[in-house]
Amino acid sequence: MFEHSRSEPQVMHPRRAVLQAACAAVGALSTPWLRAQTVSPPSSAAPGPHVLPPLPFADNALDPVMSATTLGYHHGKHHKAYVDNLNKLLAGTEQAALPLDKLILATSGRPDQQAVFNNAAQVWNHTFFWQGLKAQGGGEPPAALMNKVKDSFGSVAQLKKDLLAASLGQFGSGWAWLVQDGDRLKVVKSTGGDNPMTAGLKPLLAIDVWEHAYYLDYQNRRADYVNAVLDKLVNWEFVAGQLKA
Repeated sequence: MFEHSRSEPQVMHPRRAVLQAACAAVGALSTPWLRAQTVSPPSSAAPGPHVLPPLPFADNALDPVMSATTLGYHHGKHHKAYVDNLNKLLAGTEQAALPLDKLILATSGRPDQQAVFNNAAQVWNHTFFWQGLKAQGGGEPPAALMNKVKDSFGSVAQLKKDLLAASLGQFGSGWAWLVQDGDRLKVVKSTGGDNPMTAGLKPLLAIDVWEHAYYLDYQNRRADYVNAVLDKLVNWEFVAGQLKA
């Protein structure tokens, strides 16, 4: 379900036992991730079996905004688990030949396909999330995107306020999104792994507000995490590249 941004009180329900266990294991984490170039959105990926895409930056490139420890768990554990679960669910089925975007649309709203949808959408969402980040990001969007932002929000500052409001207003796990709807840009939020493309919207930027995205670095300070991502990590060039003419 998608909702337009509005201010709501932030209510957090941290899965503390899991996160404390993760913190205890920090010293044992040593998996390095290869440096990679930004690639096309996951919707253009080749048909399965699906693989975990490498991060489009080094594992420590986003320090101190997003630590290598957080990236190791988020990408190497959570994102990987969605890929592994999806491949298990698709094994031996005709759906295994579908690319992620078509698989998401084919299973959306079907209770008998909920597990496939959840894992497929979360693979897509996370891959898209990583591509929207870069070291020393933030700043001003490129001209074409800036014009759209001004037409739809009035300013980049207001866009950031709306994205923050959507992030804080999302009760529990989910996502805040900048999307294109025809000629206009909008901010929406989604629950769990839901993806705006199922509502006919074009994703431009995703902000992950599942607790595993930020709890090791920010604990329950979701607002600090979102503001840091928007001010210091957003890859506006990638966002601009998603615009439809």
